[in-house]
Amino acid sequence: MKKILVIEDHEEFRENTMEILEMANYGVLGAANGRSGIQMALEHLPDLIISDIMMPEANGYTVLEVLGKDPRTSKIPFIFLTAKDRKEDMRMGMNLGADDYIYKPYETHELLDAIAMRLKKSSFIHQHFSKTPVGINHFFKEASEYLGKELTSQDRESQSFRDREVIYREGNAAHFLYFIEEGNIKTYRGTEEGKEMITGLYGPGDFVGQLSLLGNGGTYLETAIVMEHATVLGIPKEDFIHLVYQDKEVANKFLEIISNNMAHLQGRLLDIAYSSVDRRAAKALLELHEKGILKDDHHKGVDMLREDFASMIGVAKETAIRTLTKFREIGLVGTDKRRKLTLLDKDRLKRIADFDDMV
Repeated sequence: MKKILVIEDHEEFRENTMEILEMANYGVLGAANGRSGIQMALEHLPDLIISDIMMPEANGYTVLEVLGKDPRTSKIPFIFLTAKDRKEDMRMGMNLGADDYIYKPYETHELLDAIAMRLKKSSFIHQHFSKTPVGINHFFKEASEYLGKELTSQDRESQSFRDREVIYREGNAAHFLYFIEEGNIKTYRGTEEGKEMITGLYGPGDFVGQLSLLGNGGTYLETAIVMEHATVLGIPKEDFIHLVYQDKEVANKFLEIISNNMAHLQGRLLDIAYSSVDRRAAKALLELHEKGILKDDHHKGVDMLREDFASMIGVAKETAIRTLTKFREIGLVGTDKRRKLTLLDKDRLKRIADFDDMV
């Protein structure tokens, strides 16, 4: 049962409001002024707060401001009650972060509809969706219900791609965003010299193609190719547009899910500019290990081209090969019969990545 706190100094109005909510099967708490309302909110942590504005001891603005600064109560939906001739109250309340407002006197359905909408929004916003096939499908189901629109991505079947198979090419029309369920994918852009410049290496839980769908050109900005067998879920552009542009809350949640680690990308660019080749190589090897591309006791590894590794760390192929040879000679990495890189000493690699310490 959802719990609602009503803060209202007019006793008859407060009791009437509480009775309406109780009849609608909500758990209800009442406070006669702003100060007691703050205390009750902190003590009981209600699912939603309805507050008058003009009250003794602490007005509604103060209540909202105080609760908004406390992590325990800052995300609780907050609805202001205001008189019809006090529209300036509404503007000030919304500027302070109120979620909604209701004019007094109100119709019962207006009150209940506003509460239902805010609780529904709060429930969706505060859900955690894992970056797994189950989590992504759960997000589409919840987003469909929230938006009142059936998304074609819901329960969509995954696609399998073979080794070195292209998922999409740079310059082709961008129709899908892709979620990687298993396997590893490389993205790259072509240079004027006809070479490949790697823009990313991705594994399970990552998305590719999102920046192309957000752009105005309507084409893929890079090529995505499977390093070894991969299973992906294609999300149609139509669904992507609805999720990004139809509702701000859904858009924020969706972009949070599909945004790969941009801070990590910024860090890599800084490394290329300022870090030694050894340090860049160590960081790249640790990243490859995290994505399951390096062979170890738990991963079969991926046959990675030395050109790709060189592109990752921003050096020529010959420099990358010399660095890997040095790492192999001192026991940091190895290669198997198929030339797959094997992680041998993660701790020493981490020291190099963190401190540029080859000792």
